[in-house]
Amino acid sequence: MRKKSTSATSIANKKIKKAAVKKGPTESQATGSAAHILNGTPKQAFYTAVEPMLATLVDKAFDSEGWLYEIKWDGYRAVAFMNEGKVELKSRNDKSFNEKFYPVYDALKKLRLNVVLDGEVVVVNDNGQANFGKLQNWRSEADGELLYYVFDILWYNGHNLRKLPLTGRKTILRAILPENDLLHISQEFETSGTEFLEAARKMGLEGIMAKKKDSQYYVGDRNREWLKIKANKRQEVVIGGFTRNDDTSKLFSSLLVGVYKSKRLVYTGKVGTGFNDKMQKEMMEQFRPLITGKTPFAEEPDVNKPSRFRPNPPHATVTWLQPKLIGEVSYAELTSDGVMRHPSFEGMRTDKKATQVVLEKEQSTKVVIATNKKIITPRARPERKTLLNPSEQTQVKKIGGHELKFTNLSKLFWPREKITKRDLINYYYQMAPFILPYLKDRPQSMNRFPDGINGEGFYFKDVSGKAPAWVQTYLYHSGTDNRDRKYLVGRDEATLLYMANLACIEMNPWSSSIKKPDHPTFCIIDLDPDRNSFDQVIQAAQVTKAILDDMGITSYCKTSGSSGLHIYIPLGNKYTYEQSKELARIIVTMVHAELPKFTSIERAVKDRGGKMYLDFLQNRPHATIAAAYSVRPKPGATVSMPLEWNEVKKGLKMSDFTIQNAPERVKSIGDIFKPVLGKGVDLRKIIKILSEK
Repeated sequence: MRKKSTSATSIANKKIKKAAVKKGPTESQATGSAAHILNGTPKQAFYTAVEPMLATLVDKAFDSEGWLYEIKWDGYRAVAFMNEGKVELKSRNDKSFNEKFYPVYDALKKLRLNVVLDGEVVVVNDNGQANFGKLQNWRSEADGELLYYVFDILWYNGHNLRKLPLTGRKTILRAILPENDLLHISQEFETSGTEFLEAARKMGLEGIMAKKKDSQYYVGDRNREWLKIKANKRQEVVIGGFTRNDDTSKLFSSLLVGVYKSKRLVYTGKVGTGFNDKMQKEMMEQFRPLITGKTPFAEEPDVNKPSRFRPNPPHATVTWLQPKLIGEVSYAELTSDGVMRHPSFEGMRTDKKATQVVLEKEQSTKVVIATNKKIITPRARPERKTLLNPSEQTQVKKIGGHELKFTNLSKLFWPREKITKRDLINYYYQMAPFILPYLKDRPQSMNRFPDGINGEGFYFKDVSGKAPAWVQTYLYHSGTDNRDRKYLVGRDEATLLYMANLACIEMNPWSSSIKKPDHPTFCIIDLDPDRNSFDQVIQAAQVTKAILDDMGITSYCKTSGSSGLHIYIPLGNKYTYEQSKELARIIVTMVHAELPKFTSIERAVKDRGGKMYLDFLQNRPHATIAAAYSVRPKPGATVSMPLEWNEVKKGLKMSDFTIQNAPERVKSIGDIFKPVLGKGVDLRKIIKILSEK
């Protein structure tokens, strides 16, 4: 048996013995109290995606009652979803770690637990210190000792644990999680924060975490009840280019890095140390496909500018890169103009998107702690409720820096249900975070009903000279009538509410974006009934799913909000509309062969004989369909609602999802339709499967 490495927590423990450390309860104590704690928690179905709770960066350590301290592990945040023998290990931005860190994945599978765990994957040196550089290059056990430090538990055996205090969650964690060579519970210490940070600094650790004992787990929230205190300054950066000095034999001399600020990449300096020849070769392999002739920075940095420290710097040639790669650097301090002093490269990161990299600003520990002392009951991020008040007919609001005037707010858009234009706008305000991903960067065919659903509706596509200057548009030349049209492009909350104020009851975006207008994001199968019962629509959807499952295709279903169902297949903008249409045609042909008595694939209505139309022609350029979470101009103010497949069964009704209950549902279960915007299927594999049948 190999010798175990010394745990960094045990080293820290020895370093701070004199601080009168009081650890948490023993395993036997934990087992005895875990069942009692669990009894008071609400039931919740298993899930496979979550945005982890984040910590606030503060400027120094502190000593205060009611706090626990942990080591800040220098690794990749990883959430483990385990249920009925199935395991998913995912990064904080929902990427799979199953293959990348396969030993941890295999160790978790052996546990046979039904649980959701939060922790950090690290590679440790012989002394137990986490080594981020080794983790970044880890491919197998030969590259270093891989560990998964678990520090929290969110769900267990059908129970939601997130509202339990941290100490209660830790008790359950100790009771159920057996430790082994790969899996460890990250030890917490009840001690002096200042002494614990000093111990971490002497040991060369990244820093420490301070967590309130009674803190709940706030999904996706950067909360002041979890604080991080760094032993040395570290910052994630986006690599926007590299330089090469005229007199060097190295592949590059320095990296040009920055961080995002309001969607602009802001330059933060040159990094010239921290990489050896081997690392440079590996990094250049990643750089070459991203080389571009244009600077990605908001303002082009002068890489040859003299400084008072280097009045005659060696001349350097710059190569710009598309801003897609992320590195991590340590540095001494930031200058007044935001440039890092003495930066050193620590390693590459792949666990988040480049656009998420912003400058971490330390908050005053004194202010944060004082604020926490005033909190009686921890509160999560407040929910959106209404934008417009219930009385004024005209209201002006500033949305995203743009002034919008909302008019005729008491006009009844659904007279029978007494639902007004105000209600419609408030709905889209509440649902903006959920619907915007399906509208962003997509031209909109606006379906306007200025007099409500009983009035005349019309499509409004050309906004030339009619939209405010801040509205983004897309110029399209129609070959049909030889006209140029400017489509409004979905961009942000202000655009969404501008459309709603135009009485656009439903949102109809293109299936492709302006970035790749000829390549749809998804393939759509529209189950459009005629004289069919809705149970027959459900049956057709179930048959469609079975066929797609047999082809290895993961699909997603939503109600149309009218009378049918929509089935989406992610394409990831990799294929043309024609390819998407052909895929849909093959699928509906197979569905029709299974259900010939009440389905049809005939385009002409007169040829369908009153049967349900399996519509594959929605996969044409500029064809539109109501977006997920869109309201429909139908009685009841129904909503096009994404469904779990286990909900697509007899008894489902279109009226189950309306403008009045949709926000509550989505806030409860989240955006389950999000995968349709993901990577997409591999048509080559699908064609191969079909050829073998």
